[in-house]
Amino acid sequence: MKQPLILGIESSCDETGVGLVRGTELLANTVSSSMEEHVRFGGVIPEIASRAHLDAFVPTLAQALEDAGVTLGDVDAIAVTSGPGLAGALMVGVSAAKALALATGKPLYAINHLVAHVGVGLLDESIAAKYDGGALPENLGALLVSGGHTEILRVRSIASDVELLGATIDDAAGEAFDKVARLLGLSYPGGPAIDKLAKSGNAKAVRFPRGLTVPKYMGTAEAPGPHRYDFSFSGLKTAVARCVEGYEARGEEVPVADIAASFQEAVLDVITAKAVLACREQGITTLLLGGGVAANSRLRELAGQRCASAGITLLVPALSLCTDNGAMVAALGAQLVMNGVEPSGLAFGTDSSLPVTSISL
Repeated sequence: MKQPLILGIESSCDETGVGLVRGTELLANTVSSSMEEHVRFGGVIPEIASRAHLDAFVPTLAQALEDAGVTLGDVDAIAVTSGPGLAGALMVGVSAAKALALATGKPLYAINHLVAHVGVGLLDESIAAKYDGGALPENLGALLVSGGHTEILRVRSIASDVELLGATIDDAAGEAFDKVARLLGLSYPGGPAIDKLAKSGNAKAVRFPRGLTVPKYMGTAEAPGPHRYDFSFSGLKTAVARCVEGYEARGEEVPVADIAASFQEAVLDVITAKAVLACREQGITTLLLGGGVAANSRLRELAGQRCASAGITLLVPALSLCTDNGAMVAALGAQLVMNGVEPSGLAFGTDSSLPVTSISL
């Protein structure tokens, strides 16, 4: 069977991504980020992100086609992120994809951003080499940790069957990192700043709360509580604020490195513990780590330790594939084409809260 050549378009947040994938072979992964435009605000401003996508799309598309050595005429289908994400940003990518599909006559697939993060496992050479035929392993789970999402997924089939096991009920992990970094006077984005500073701090200096880990939320394996695999970071963020205020009220110097290390440990302790718990109880033997926060060195270290102790294989794609990109969209699009899924047509809209169970529209 001929391997389809798929053009993937990603615009759910502040990265304009265009990728080209032939089957499971990565040909191009071009990303234009507007992050620098958001630094002075300490977070992503949706209107600025949307305008940046408008400016970046055509040059990014041209660069991706050049990198892959193909033309639009060579493409077999187009895939675009339709959700979840920032509504205005999604509209730019979807509008561009519809225009290309209409102009070229190529079939168009509207795909789920979160499931696409799992698809990068098909593109990473170190991961693909472990499995025959470029397929994802059986009994697969995914831990997605980013600025907008923190979820545990079960992936029975990337093209047709993805189940949400647990998710944050308030702030995402990356969002909590950004907000705490601001409290500590660190730069945006907060994740890399806290990760770097935490290396010189004492992670046991402050015992910050671990959200949703008490028995009334956890329950037992036989009688699971309402949030057994879920996360909550808003209370932790507040605890950090109270801690900083306490030092300032006493006129003492704030131990920024210790607080950063203790906060980071609190977040990652819960994330990795609950992910491993879900794997053990749900029969998941391989866990894929994805999302921008997968760049965090302590997350990769702690996840590796805990998965190894539990006999779970941990897959961590290259960092360039963990952050938002068009290649992951193309990878999922290729799977849909090869599994005979019908194209989405041109009538679909964006959905900023698209559930992970909706792999394509």
